[in-house]
Amino acid sequence: MATYNKMWGEAQQALSCLLEGESEKALEPPQDQVVIFQMLATFYIKYVQIFRHLENAYDQIVHPQKRILIRQVLDAVMGRILELKNEMVELEFSEFHYFDDILQDLKLSPEQLDIPIPKYFLKEKMEVLREREKILARILANAGLETLNLKLPLKVMSLEEAVKLIQISERARQGRLRAVFMKQIYHQHVREKQTRLRVEKITDVGSAAVQIQKLWRSFHQSRTAAKEKEDEMVFLGMDPSPHIQGFNNTLLNAQKVKFLRYEVQEKHEEEYQEALVTIKTNLKMLEGPDIRENLQDQIRHWFIECRNITGTFPDYPKEEEGGSAIIFSERTPQQVCIHSSLQNEEEERWKMAPSLFIPAIEEGNSKYEDESWNFLQDYDPEMIKEEKRKELESEIRVQVDELMRQELKNLKLAVDREKEVPRKAKKKKEKKRGKKGKRGKKEKDLTPDRTLDSLYKELVEEGLLIRPLKVQLSEYIGEFCYLGTTLRHIAIEPMPSLSDVRQLITLYGILPLGSQTVHEKAPLVKTLLLVGPSGVGKKMLVHAICTETGANLFNLSSTNIAGKYPGKTGLQMMIHMVMKVARLLQPSVVWIGETEKTFYKKIPKVEKEMEPRRLKKQLPKIIKLMKPEDRILIVGTTKRPFEADIKPLCKVYQKIIMIPRPDYASRFVLWKQVIEQAGGNITKSLNISCLSKITDGFTQGQIVQVIKSILTDRRIRLQKQKALTAVEFITSLARMDPVYKEEEESFKVS
Repeated sequence: MATYNKMWGEAQQALSCLLEGESEKALEPPQDQVVIFQMLATFYIKYVQIFRHLENAYDQIVHPQKRILIRQVLDAVMGRILELKNEMVELEFSEFHYFDDILQDLKLSPEQLDIPIPKYFLKEKMEVLREREKILARILANAGLETLNLKLPLKVMSLEEAVKLIQISERARQGRLRAVFMKQIYHQHVREKQTRLRVEKITDVGSAAVQIQKLWRSFHQSRTAAKEKEDEMVFLGMDPSPHIQGFNNTLLNAQKVKFLRYEVQEKHEEEYQEALVTIKTNLKMLEGPDIRENLQDQIRHWFIECRNITGTFPDYPKEEEGGSAIIFSERTPQQVCIHSSLQNEEEERWKMAPSLFIPAIEEGNSKYEDESWNFLQDYDPEMIKEEKRKELESEIRVQVDELMRQELKNLKLAVDREKEVPRKAKKKKEKKRGKKGKRGKKEKDLTPDRTLDSLYKELVEEGLLIRPLKVQLSEYIGEFCYLGTTLRHIAIEPMPSLSDVRQLITLYGILPLGSQTVHEKAPLVKTLLLVGPSGVGKKMLVHAICTETGANLFNLSSTNIAGKYPGKTGLQMMIHMVMKVARLLQPSVVWIGETEKTFYKKIPKVEKEMEPRRLKKQLPKIIKLMKPEDRILIVGTTKRPFEADIKPLCKVYQKIIMIPRPDYASRFVLWKQVIEQAGGNITKSLNISCLSKITDGFTQGQIVQVIKSILTDRRIRLQKQKALTAVEFITSLARMDPVYKEEEESFKVS
């Protein structure tokens, strides 16, 4: 436990230094674009490091009050990272940035730039997600949609296809029988040869000894050479050390301790919640009467002071303004805007936008205290008393305000004899006008009489609300771009790496959907477009966003909504139901696959009946009604953006992320990891580097498809007799068409 307390302390110290650095740069901001980017990138990387430490500390620390404080700072740091990212995008007019030179200066590895996904996104609502999963499974089962999905792969075959399939099976059966027969003949020849050798007798002892020595020396030398080669590969870092296997038990023990901490967290949280109630009840009994009396005395004293100064009793502050709390919080107004004459000059100079998260970081950072004495890491009752005392005071203040308003009214009637009835009537009229104005701005509810469960069930049955695949973002394999800055120095714009794509999905999709605080205050991203050739993992990323945040997935692809809710009123009803359920069960992701069809320049004759452009006019209206408190993200995917009308497409989608073909480093990692996951063994016979080079131009989906087609159950069982080789995979690759550079360049142009 001390380790994570120390980690938190180190994160607090790093935050203090970083906040000081930011305040210094804010006073004298640089004006050179390169220097500005270096400054923003350095801040960004340092905040990411602090974020990694805070996430680990929040996940493992068991002290309930510390976890509340760390959560506050964690969310604020998340928001600050998004603010800095937005600053860099506005500076460079690009979503992709390259930090290889800065990482080298800070002596950090590229892996340390990966933004972790906080575990509390799923952990804190696990029960809700399980219940929702059960409801979804029940609806699908009752509607018969799950059994329908199982039968989809089956197709009706023609007579010729059936005959051909039977012929193939029969030839395979005969081939297997022939192989067994040949194997028996081979074993018989081996037995006969061994029998002949036993009969022959060696007459010369010297030649026998030489033969034995020869065999032994050959075996010893080959074993020594193999060992030296293995040691060399380990030394160069190209093969893992055999000692790594010894850490398995340690890792398992660490995992057990981790889950034990989760149990202690739950126990301490329960005790903390009970203490909140009991301590507040005790305070109400012991200190409540004194708090009430003190408040009444203070307010009466204010009445008399105002009467002495102005000659009349004051108007009591309204409840919506804070009541009597505003009396003692008001200060003398001071002029702050003296530098208005310098505004024109400042507008021309670059200046970092004000942060909404730095005050929260500073507040959380200032509350840190060392509690090494608290071995059990229980709650601190004094801290609870301090918080509950303020809460109790505000509750009692509301009651006191009602009494003191009446007392002030009686005083005015007795001393000043002022009538307040006309004033109140005017106030009521003003309030009514205000309410009417607010009602006009609200979105009309087309389904006021329907329950959430009925709407949810209908959307599932219509196939508009679907079950997302369980895919982690870490399964989207890709390496860091190591030459980004170098290429830019020689005026070559590098292709973004898959690691960059993974980071953008985390920043724009997962973090805002996972945290309400971040979504409300950080630069708001309502829509996201994933562009790239077929097989680069666009759909996988959509499902990963839902998996990592526990979000609902709505499918509004043109092919999926074809024929559903026809007509203008039907379309409005469908959109209303989707957005209503998405808001009530947020976070939610609205996925529009093949989104180029929604923005077709010209609808092909074959697709005219589908009405693919049904959502074109509705999408801008939907986006306009989405508020910061609505954790909803609209994600579009397309492999043919050049078929769409680009202007309305770009107006709808706020962020456009191009997903490229995997580079050599990403292909190398992909081949290795997917083969191992499929049950294959990486041996010296299998040249992964060769496979990575020859698959230049092939997408991740094609590589995975090839691996799955080769690594059948039978081939996995035969690995002991015959190791995997690169030639086996090349045969399947030859049947596929790669993505050529011209096609990839067309995505850039479009």
